[in-house]
Amino acid sequence: MTIHSVVIQKLLSTNAQVGRRVAAHHLKEFTYGFRNKMAIIDSDKTLICMRSACNFMASLARHNGRFMFINTNPLFDEIFDLMTKKVGSYSPSTNSLWRTGGFLTNSLSPKKFRSRNKKLVFGPTQPPDCIFIVDTERKSSVINEAFKLQIPVVALVDSAMPLDVYKRIAYPVPANHSVQFVYLFCNLITKTLLHEKAKSDAANPDIDAQMEEAPRKGKGKTYLDKVDVTVVLYDNLAPLPQADIEETKKLLDKLVVLKFNGSQGRNMCFDGPKSAIDICDGLTYLDLIINQIETLNSKYGSRVPLLLFNKDDIHDSSLKVLEKYSKSSVEVHTFKQGEDRELKSLGEYYSKEEVHPFDDVDVFRLLMTGGTLDSLLSQGKEYILVLKSDNVATVLDPNILNHLMINDIEYCMEVTPSNSFNLMLPTTKFKLREIGGDQDKHLKDNFKLIDTTNMWVSLRAIKRFVDTVEVRQKKPSFSKDTAAGPAIKFFDNVFGVSVPESRFLPLDATSDLLLLQSDLYTCREGVLTRNPARTNPLNPVIDLGPEFEKFGDFQSRFRSIPSIIELDSLMVRGDVWFGANITLKGQVTIAAKPGLKLEIPDGVTIENKEINDPADI
Repeated sequence: MTIHSVVIQKLLSTNAQVGRRVAAHHLKEFTYGFRNKMAIIDSDKTLICMRSACNFMASLARHNGRFMFINTNPLFDEIFDLMTKKVGSYSPSTNSLWRTGGFLTNSLSPKKFRSRNKKLVFGPTQPPDCIFIVDTERKSSVINEAFKLQIPVVALVDSAMPLDVYKRIAYPVPANHSVQFVYLFCNLITKTLLHEKAKSDAANPDIDAQMEEAPRKGKGKTYLDKVDVTVVLYDNLAPLPQADIEETKKLLDKLVVLKFNGSQGRNMCFDGPKSAIDICDGLTYLDLIINQIETLNSKYGSRVPLLLFNKDDIHDSSLKVLEKYSKSSVEVHTFKQGEDRELKSLGEYYSKEEVHPFDDVDVFRLLMTGGTLDSLLSQGKEYILVLKSDNVATVLDPNILNHLMINDIEYCMEVTPSNSFNLMLPTTKFKLREIGGDQDKHLKDNFKLIDTTNMWVSLRAIKRFVDTVEVRQKKPSFSKDTAAGPAIKFFDNVFGVSVPESRFLPLDATSDLLLLQSDLYTCREGVLTRNPARTNPLNPVIDLGPEFEKFGDFQSRFRSIPSIIELDSLMVRGDVWFGANITLKGQVTIAAKPGLKLEIPDGVTIENKEINDPADI
């Protein structure tokens, strides 16, 4: 007996195949036929839908997604108790398990209930990333609210569900919601989420302990509470005189750029560094940086070098990218992790999936290798711009360097306002704890500013730090929240420059690639420029499903990247394939039904539509 047969027998034992006396036309694709005037649901298709739903929830769990579990049937209370406790969503104050519903779009409004049996449960302060519903008959209002907020819904559906409700469920699972099947499905969801949590804990074993240790009383303030960062608006920086080329040349001759090339594309299943992925006009992030340096050197006659630090496993692929610049005027000096014993051991300590694991002390250790720091100082270099992550919108801006030189600033970080905060004053002081370094979208609201991980540091200040502190004794340690390490407290005049949000475009997923490779951005002299035809100051919100998560799948599912200049939001779920010369406008949702291959034909324009099958196009 095969595993498939065993699973099907398990489904049959839960009566999952028993439908209603009436089967809606849009749900007949999930039915096997009728027996005793009752619709029989195809167990094979139920299994396919369950697998799709679990894969989707697993992909959200890998990115710390928030889940809302909604139950209105008292028969399932004990099942939901067990599930929510195990996955960490249970709270004694909300053990009614959303008995009155999950008020999403109007949760802030005051409500009065006259019935003694109804319990008021306040929703979360932030909307969930996924809603899981069992009893869909009683919760169609929640499904409608989730649709308004573009929140995907995973739900059980029976053979008689109305079309208007069914179309708004991203991952329907056709089955009879018997107690036995609900237990089986909830158990499968629980194991899926726990498995993803176990993998995350294995990759970052010390993060949870550090996060729990921080708020304990009696531990004293950390450097995050003690360090003040004076943040200046970029628009308030004194611009360089454009006509004075000689002064700008003298300024740039004091600069060196260092790029940490250790961030891999394994979260997108890309074999190599993220800096080698084509992002715009066939250019990689490494191409953009070198083109910017080449443009500055050519325009002002300066000599800004590039130091490239490669991890062992991506060193060779990075050298292949650099072959095209063998005749370039830019001086590129490469470092390999294995060339220094301490750097090699440090790289082995950090997780291979960490986006930007290197902190300030790692930079200083690198500059000590082979006397690099002393050599740079002897050449008249005074400042180093360190690029620690793949922020593809980075701009090598002489105006920032000029501000540092005039004000004798030793340490400067580039920051940008978070989603929940706008920097209004020209100059404002912040604690380092208020500046987040984690790129996770769910954590941005916890901070006032986001560190782009680009930092400008005085080489003489680094030399002083190296001479006074035993850097080699430093053990690997990092903070999940902030990219700046403890070494920042040893510098005088710690500043931040609040750059425009357009200068912060981290490459974290294939959703970012769709944005960058579209007609929304072009590249000129190594700088990404947004299409002036877009009137909305914000970028579209793009959410691609797990079917697009891998780099290879992303490339194969698009014959050409759609035009998104007038797009507000895009959500894609299921087995969807895009043709060529497609235009997307407004709010677009494309969700293929489970088991259906949905092909978007060439040349179509989709505006403010929800697409579930070819008839909707």
